[in-house]
Amino acid sequence: MMTLLRMVRIVFICLRYGLGDLVLSSFHHPVPAALLRVMRLGRRPRAPRGERLRRALESLGPIFVKFGQVLSTRRDLIPADLADELARLQDRVPPFPSEQAAACIEAALGAPPQQLFAHFETDPVASASIAQVHFAVLHDGREVAVKVLRPGMLQIIEHDLRLLRMLAVMIERLAPDGRRLRPREVVAEFDKYLHDELDLVREAANCSQLRRNFSPESGRSSELIVPEVVWEYTAATVFTMERMVGIPISQIERLRAAGVDIKKLARNGVEIFFAQVFGDGFFHADMHPGNIYVSTQPETLGYYIALDFGIVGSLSEFDKNYLAQNFLAFFQRDYRRVAQLHIESGWVPPDTREEELEGAVRAVCEPYFDRPLAEISLGQVLLRLFQTSRRFNVQIQPQLVLLQKTLLNVEGMGRELDPTLDLWKTAKPYLEHWMHQRVGLPGLQRKLRKESTQWAQWLPEFPRLLHERLSQPDVNPAILAEIAELRRAREQGNRLLTVLTAVVAIGFALLLWSIQP
Repeated sequence: MMTLLRMVRIVFICLRYGLGDLVLSSFHHPVPAALLRVMRLGRRPRAPRGERLRRALESLGPIFVKFGQVLSTRRDLIPADLADELARLQDRVPPFPSEQAAACIEAALGAPPQQLFAHFETDPVASASIAQVHFAVLHDGREVAVKVLRPGMLQIIEHDLRLLRMLAVMIERLAPDGRRLRPREVVAEFDKYLHDELDLVREAANCSQLRRNFSPESGRSSELIVPEVVWEYTAATVFTMERMVGIPISQIERLRAAGVDIKKLARNGVEIFFAQVFGDGFFHADMHPGNIYVSTQPETLGYYIALDFGIVGSLSEFDKNYLAQNFLAFFQRDYRRVAQLHIESGWVPPDTREEELEGAVRAVCEPYFDRPLAEISLGQVLLRLFQTSRRFNVQIQPQLVLLQKTLLNVEGMGRELDPTLDLWKTAKPYLEHWMHQRVGLPGLQRKLRKESTQWAQWLPEFPRLLHERLSQPDVNPAILAEIAELRRAREQGNRLLTVLTAVVAIGFALLLWSIQP
């Protein structure tokens, strides 16, 4: 009954915001066209379809808002106008009662917050669809932020996920582009994201890894500040971290008044992103303005502060090499190399003609060079390359789609801070340095150091293994003799088969001759 009522509400919201256009308008048949006119009741919607979809998801509740946020990252599947509008979705969710938060903390950590902390603020400082945050002070004087998962989230998520799966099946069967959009795969990806976010220990581990990547030992501690995880006060439903103090990166006037160099801040943001992607292969994949602050403390003025580590991306060495070479080849207008990279990656069918793919890539990329480099969007370039690849039956890897979404976020923040930011001029030296470190002498030295621990284990055994191998009798003559014997047996069998075929043919001819009148 609850599922039925929920479905009725979804249908009502879809009718209210005219979402029938998104499906029925793509059918070229009189029946869907007539049904669409009935659903519109003779009126045409005034608001754009993206805005109507966003408002409908906001009306359906936090799980659908989160689904819209994830869907906005799949620009390889949905039109740009929908993706841009869905990217505006924010978690404007009322907080749940402080008594429930205290009960959740006690259930997870074994004691009430009044006992665990020297001071615990009952009023949350932030509230989202999955969790809310309270400030607290530990008994040793450290100020912390305590993230508490909303009670009953698993049951709510499973209930709404069943509905989303039903809707995905309907879209796949009824919409003309249903199979190409792969709605069931999108829902499955959303399912994975949500269940990952429900485990706050996983988020704490992501935070700890990112903090280690930007530790003083890495030489990059002056670029990004990541809060320290308080593991003794962290569980699956509670995440306690160091409290961060700063100004949201979207509040530019406040940053300027605090003495922050805005242009330098924009350049540093781009460098931090490329350091995560090509240096570590591990990057914060939810870098919208709500999750990025800027420190105003005198000793760390202008440093970035990262928050919310529920969504991170990982890249293999192959992925990093593929991306770096694609970017460099694009800006050198070496479209043949771009085509070769797509084929070498194994994501293009082996029978793809290299010159045909080169021509398609040239048609996509060449228009960008009619404008200043400062106006070129690397995120859009990557998106267009993915779209071109799809024409050649390429399945783009999820981690690269997540990277493209993050790159668009970084570009948006960078150009909001400094509209004259030349993203390529900022990124190219880093990419060239990274390629030199990878394929040049420094790269060889690094690989030798990395493999030396394995060599140290088997190198002492090498003389013994070599002696054993050389002491073994030479089996080549025996193998050659066996091959010759097999060849003679095959030739003998062929001769016998020829004789039997001839005998059968003669017998068949005699039989036909004998039965003739």
